[in-house]
Amino acid sequence: MIKQEITIQIPEGLEARPVALLVQVASQYGSEIYVESDNKKVNAKSIMGMMTLSLYSGDTVTVSASGADEEEAIANIEKFLSSK
Repeated sequence: MIKQEITIQIPEGLEARPVALLVQVASQYGSEIYVESDNKKVNAKSIMGMMTLSLYSGDTVTVSASGADEEEAIANIEKFLSSK
């Protein structure tokens, strides 16, 4: 299992469309992937779960992944969340 803190740089934050795209990125991997913010931990492959976090640009989250492709999963999620 690996964990990484990532600061969201998507200008509009994680509204419905960016959340849907993030879930698509996470769903490409077999690893279990979770996003944590303010003591809430949700499955990154769940649109409803991700929407409950109400994340905005500049917020920092901890992303954890566990599985055979965990490093690639974290790298691509970081790339997505860091895009402007």
